[in-house]
Amino acid sequence: INKMVSAPNIKTTAGLRDRAILESLFSTGLRVAELVGIDKKQIMGALNKEDFELAVTGKGGVTRVVFFSSRALHWIKQYLRARADEHEALFIRLKGPSHADWRLTVRGIELVVQKYAKAAGLPLLATPHTLRHSFATDLLNQGVDLRTIQEFLGHKNIQATQIYTHVTNKKLRE
Repeated sequence: INKMVSAPNIKTTAGLRDRAILESLFSTGLRVAELVGIDKKQIMGALNKEDFELAVTGKGGVTRVVFFSSRALHWIKQYLRARADEHEALFIRLKGPSHADWRLTVRGIELVVQKYAKAAGLPLLATPHTLRHSFATDLLNQGVDLRTIQEFLGHKNIQATQIYTHVTNKKLRE
């Protein structure tokens, strides 16, 4: 994860955007569809905070709260400073045909993740879901209980979380 999130060239607006995307996915456990739905106005008040919680509407129209780390907020702030536009979406396309909605798509974010996984030399095909899995695994490794991780991921039942995080630790099973 460290190699991948450090891969973007942060001297460019695209690199700052991509770093902010990678940091946000890893620090929040957001589904990619939830990430693309975030608007700038939802984040602007949080840019001077250490951490930030945001209500997102996810799978099945269920609303849950996700928490942005100070690291993710730092990169979002750097990215927004580099932008010179009035588009409402937090993450936008920086090139391509001009039309009203410049919002980055789910596929666009998938391509960003794949690009930096390859640049980092990762031996697997990484997707935004890989970052979601890494988020959950990191929490498990830090000793966070499975029920809390279930809440963070927005899963209805614990079985989804157990399968998702590949729980093999005897202590966690107990």
